Amino acid sequence: MKLLVLGGTRFLGYYVVLEALKRGHEVTTFNRGKTDRGVHSRVKELYGDRDGGLHVLQSDEWDAVIDTCGYLPRLVRASARELADRVGQYTFISSISVYKDLSVPRSHEDSDVLELEDESIEDIPNHYGALKARCEQVLDGVMPGRVLTVRPGLIVGPKDPTDRFTYWPVRMSRGGEMLCPGRGDSEVQFIDVRDLAQWTVVMTEAKRTGVYNAAGPGVALTMREFLERGREALGSRAVFTWCDEAFLAEHEVRGWSDLPVWLPSGGQLSEYRGILQADYSKAMKAGLTFRTVEETVLDTVRFHGQRGDGAQWKAGLSAARETELLALWHGRMSGEQTAGGSGEAG
Repeated sequence: MKLLVLGGTRFLGYYVVLEALKRGHEVTTFNRGKTDRGVHSRVKELYGDRDGGLHVLQSDEWDAVIDTCGYLPRLVRASARELADRVGQYTFISSISVYKDLSVPRSHEDSDVLELEDESIEDIPNHYGALKARCEQVLDGVMPGRVLTVRPGLIVGPKDPTDRFTYWPVRMSRGGEMLCPGRGDSEVQFIDVRDLAQWTVVMTEAKRTGVYNAAGPGVALTMREFLERGREALGSRAVFTWCDEAFLAEHEVRGWSDLPVWLPSGGQLSEYRGILQADYSKAMKAGLTFRTVEETVLDTVRFHGQRGDGAQWKAGLSAARETELLALWHGRMSGEQTAGGSGEAG
């Protein structure tokens, strides 16, 4: 297969290219050349800008394109129009965030999606889900019947630039007392980037079309189970201290950012809990498989070790802030004369 990858050097795009090469495909990447230029061997690299610099795509034709970096409808429309007569299929990486009501669990592919009232809006941080939903609609309009739309949940693993998962494996590897959110019974979902990349390439090979949620890890998993399995895999002696949501809210500890892979059951962020509770059974029936949580945890710690001590964390509590919060928690527990302020009791 001749495959064009829009992006191809960072995180999911990087692993899509690796998987395609592994499976014997001829790969061309298109990006601005600003990140990890030349990171892949045996790949034809085209450099340009999606915003007015697509002319280099006129040099060839491909069996399929996998778009890992489409965020704005205007630019996705331009890419689709440029490629409509040059590719057989368009695989678009969208997001679970497209769903209109993420306060309820089990959003499925036919659930209502967000609407972008004004397509001139290009504020990605504040309109991410609606922009992705509109991108999907644009593609279906330009290339009807030829689009595979993949809606991933939280993507994790080596090369993750967000630290939204990396924080926990690395924190467990350090050991000591850890601040953990709630009671540990909240559901969590995430998918290893390598599993997502493999399945995306396989689905593109098979010329599959339609919409698929893509989350993991294949079984129901709570926050407590995730951390316990990670701790055991790492051989860590970390001690978990579970702090209730009221305490975390009082001290302005935020889910998803301060304490990643977790969203509170109350408060403003609770309206997004469905991000970690999507229905991805359709993708599993279509062949999506998963490596173990333990493998993802171990490989994530190895990846972090390659970054060096100077890495700037984008998510998670600093050591000083965690120590401060644990002291406040134990002080409260002591004041209330309540047992179980540390260790597994929380």
